[in-house]
Amino acid sequence: MTLVRRAVVAALAGVALLASGCSRIGGTGDLEYINGDQQVVSVDSGKRQQPLAISGTTVQGDPLDIADLRGKVVVLNVWWSGCGPCRSEMPMLVEAEDELAKDQPDQVAFVGINIRDLAPETAAAFERDRGVDYPSLYDPGSETLLDMGKYAPYAPPATLVLDRAGRVAALINGPVPSKTTLTTIVEDTLAESDG
Repeated sequence: MTLVRRAVVAALAGVALLASGCSRIGGTGDLEYINGDQQVVSVDSGKRQQPLAISGTTVQGDPLDIADLRGKVVVLNVWWSGCGPCRSEMPMLVEAEDELAKDQPDQVAFVGINIRDLAPETAAAFERDRGVDYPSLYDPGSETLLDMGKYAPYAPPATLVLDRAGRVAALINGPVPSKTTLTTIVEDTLAESDG
């Protein structure tokens, strides 16, 4: 293979990889995991796995440990500034966070997980432009996703709702369908007993 031909093949592979970054590429078999079709997968409280153990440094350089948020329902949104659906859904997430903060003070926490951005400044600019005031873990290597077990998303955007114990109560793999969908999931999770 000539040098030019190798360069063309490598470039095409790179384009395919970027294009798949926000796509609806096939699911993960029978792992209660859905394609990026905006459907909600709810996990019955008796079938929930162990609490997620996710920690790291935020886009702003501050430490953050999800375990410190136990007792609250946590909305984890996996995003990347280069992902079109992530950009589209972010204003709705900001509105949902504001609404829930007013309706359920100190009961709900939103946390982003920024993957793939190669510089925290890029992620910070994205947050500033969209009015995001909740923290986002900075994880360019997507390492935190490994701690999500069978609910680990394969591409952004994805949103997980954790119960008060830190266990996955619901998953939306793909853009959140609507603010009402998300706030209803959170309110239903808040209404559960802490058991």
